[in-house]
Amino acid sequence: MGGIPVPRARRSASEVPSTFEAVRAEALFASTLQSSESPGPDQVRRTVSATLRRLGIRGCAAQVAGEFGDHPDAAVARMTWALTTVRTVYPVSSPAPTTPTRPLALAS
Repeated sequence: MGGIPVPRARRSASEVPSTFEAVRAEALFASTLQSSESPGPDQVRRTVSATLRRLGIRGCAAQVAGEFGDHPDAAVARMTWALTTVRTVYPVSSPAPTTPTRPLALAS
């Protein structure tokens, strides 16, 4: 199984993740999946789903908080991997293009 490709820079590293991204990244962070396993997209999706079912959103957040308190350096590296992986596996869809409005013609 091939690993997840490194995404092209589509946003800055400091950009705030969406709620969905944050929850998924916390679930991946709280899982037993390791970056060294080079997981594929399907494995990441299954792991995120299973971890959310097992721990719930609050349980994942609690584990993340605990790790940041106990091992901040390792937690930063793991969250960076988790967020990058989530952004690659769950791409943000672009909003549908809107048709530009035209000024109404005046009847004479």
